[in-house]
Amino acid sequence: MARIFSGIQPSGIPTLGNYLGALRNWVDLQPGNECIYCIVDLHAITVWQDPAELREQTRIMAAMLIACGIDPEKHILFHQSAVPAHARLAWIFNCVARLGWLNRMTQFKDKAGKDREAVSTGLYVYPNLMAADIHAYHATMVPVGDDQRQHLELANDIGEKFNHDFGEKFFPRIEPMILAETARVMRLRDGTKKMSKSDPSDQSRINLNDDADTIALKVRRAKTDPEPLPDNVEGLKARPEAANLVGIYAAVTGVKTSDVLGEFAGSGFGPFKERLAEALVAHLAPIAARAAALLADTGHVDAVLQAGARRAAEIANPIVDEAERIVGFLGRG
Repeated sequence: MARIFSGIQPSGIPTLGNYLGALRNWVDLQPGNECIYCIVDLHAITVWQDPAELREQTRIMAAMLIACGIDPEKHILFHQSAVPAHARLAWIFNCVARLGWLNRMTQFKDKAGKDREAVSTGLYVYPNLMAADIHAYHATMVPVGDDQRQHLELANDIGEKFNHDFGEKFFPRIEPMILAETARVMRLRDGTKKMSKSDPSDQSRINLNDDADTIALKVRRAKTDPEPLPDNVEGLKARPEAANLVGIYAAVTGVKTSDVLGEFAGSGFGPFKERLAEALVAHLAPIAARAAALLADTGHVDAVLQAGARRAAEIANPIVDEAERIVGFLGRG
């Protein structure tokens, strides 16, 4: 049984991209594994957050994860700030990681943009906290997208340097789970960019709590090209919007892309979009309804997260206590 760790920020409603690219895989990984799923609110504050909104978004994210199929009874679901072991180990890793390593992180360059001097130091050392999130549990498997592979490589570098510096084989190697079948969902208004819950335009994405009318409207407005749908996958090359919509339909219905094209070859996007909207509503409506029911009792959601945090701490505290002993701290008494 592998111990799997993964996290998601509570910044906005999860999108169809989050669901097809990550959350559905989290659900599928539960049988036969020990899964620890974390709502990473410490990571969220690397950029400014409204406090009341952050608390609300954390609850919403928890409800959405449960509605998608995460089982907080059999596995662990919690919010990061409730387990101080994350921050304790992150400080040690801040002192282990090298500036040169962090300077190579492409995601920091992308997020910081041109004004790097104005962003928080938290955003800069974000990868060290991510490494601590995983190593605090001695997790060995992490499901990630290709864009996170560099962060996992850094997490392994940090763990290996810690082991070398202190002469201990303490932190195990982490293996990225880059799932080949993971759907890469792009924006509805730009098929060259990933769908994001932080995009300013709500029309660029399908939110997991969108109602049927909203989903249908967004799909109808999705950018396409004037050509009919091709009869083979090769015909989708250089047609990012067409490829995106066909890929979404295939992922939601469980049908191969080639079979989707076999059904709709030569068709315009009007009839195809109608079928796509119907498929999305059928798939997402139960998730939205379940999440709404959970959020009707926020006390229950809070209790689920608190129980998960206690179980997470039972695993992380002894590991981080030992890391602090190895470093030379006197201990917590």
